[in-house]
Amino acid sequence: MVRYSVLRLLLFFGFLCLFWLLSLRGLWLVLAAALASMLVSFWLLRRLREDFSAQLAARLDARAARAVQRADARAVGRDEAVEDAAVETDARARPQDD
Repeated sequence: MVRYSVLRLLLFFGFLCLFWLLSLRGLWLVLAAALASMLVSFWLLRRLREDFSAQLAARLDARAARAVQRADARAVGRDEAVEDAAVETDARARPQDD
C-alpha cells in the first residue's frame, strides 16, 4: 500500500510541475493536477491496486476463518458443559440401589 501511495503522490507532483510549467497557477493548478493524477493512476496503477486488494481480501478471509474456529471451539465447550450438567441431573434424579 505504501508503494501505491508513493506512486500516487509522484504522479500528483509530476502533474503539478507540468501544469505549473504550462502557466497554470493557484487553485486551478492543484485541481488540474489532482484530477489528472487521479485519472492516470486509475489505469497505470491498476495492477498494484488489485494486488493490494487481493492481499487484503486474503487477510480478511483468514481472520474470518479464525473467528469461526474460535466460535466453534467455544460452542464445543458449551455443549460439553451442558451435556455434563444433563448427566449429573440424570444421576441425581435416578433412585440409587442400596
